[in-house]
Amino acid sequence: MPISPGLVDLQINGFAGVDFNDPAITAADLDRALEAMLATGVTHCLPTIITAHPQELAERFRALDAAVAGSRLGPLMCPGYHLEGPFLNPAPGYHGCHPPQAMTAARPELIAEVERGLSRPILMVTLAAEREGAVALTKTLADGGKIVAIGHSAADFDQVSAAADAGLSLSTHLGNGLPQTLHKLANPIFAQLAEDRLMAGFIADGIHVHPRALAALIRAKGFERSILVTDAVVAAAAPVGRYHFAGMAVDRMPDGSVRQEAGLLAGSALCLDEAVRNVVAWGIATPAQAFAMAGSHALAAIRPALEAHGIALAEGEVEWSDDLFVRRVRIADQERRYDA
Repeated sequence: MPISPGLVDLQINGFAGVDFNDPAITAADLDRALEAMLATGVTHCLPTIITAHPQELAERFRALDAAVAGSRLGPLMCPGYHLEGPFLNPAPGYHGCHPPQAMTAARPELIAEVERGLSRPILMVTLAAEREGAVALTKTLADGGKIVAIGHSAADFDQVSAAADAGLSLSTHLGNGLPQTLHKLANPIFAQLAEDRLMAGFIADGIHVHPRALAALIRAKGFERSILVTDAVVAAAAPVGRYHFAGMAVDRMPDGSVRQEAGLLAGSALCLDEAVRNVVAWGIATPAQAFAMAGSHALAAIRPALEAHGIALAEGEVEWSDDLFVRRVRIADQERRYDA
């Protein structure tokens, strides 16, 4: 049976019926979600809060942080947080399910306000590099030990390059958060693929990106710079039906997608072990390569932030069946076994 290090999910908004953006989240809620994540091989993650007004962001982070601190598994599995927004592009097609009315120009003081009093840091911030003040904020955040990623962005080649000069190092769910119609070559996908200083996260569910397009994107970005993420929401590892994510109603559909009432995608129901199986089944990666994209590559992307904040992660390990289902997971002194 193959054995890999624990998987690392850099973008996860909720799981197993629990919304990480819910200001009423409890420690018991979080443990329920994290137990379900362990069953998918994930031993470390960055719980992700999406775009909201400043007071809402502060409230949501305080609730999430209290849940992490008070839970059994949170202190082991959640070294910090990912803030996706609110410095994103509010134009149609770019904002995705994020509320465009809550988006704003880049303001470093907003990050400081939201982070004040948290027991764990915001380790990663996703922004649109073309927003007013975004390049300056990128430098401030990178110098302060945070990973800065680009997403929901219309940035062109020069803007992506300038942001990379300032410390931008990652693309959030590359290929998504974009309009259906773009210039055929001079577009944000090519701008980010062409910038070798950026690693890139990909949602390998076959819904956000066609499998053959995903193969081409990973080939262009380079295996060593490619990461598997889920962008999972409350409906992941949960039945078909209606859920609430960051204050909006979303439906898990029979095809596995998660959508708003208007039909727009709202995150995913993908589990990271499923992403591993998918890229192997689609001929994109070997099992060892898939484990790396879902584990060591993700860890490498956030290692500068972990080191800057003096955070050491507990060792995680996953034992897999030959058909790549999780059979055993260990993190520190916590071990779980699952039936064949």
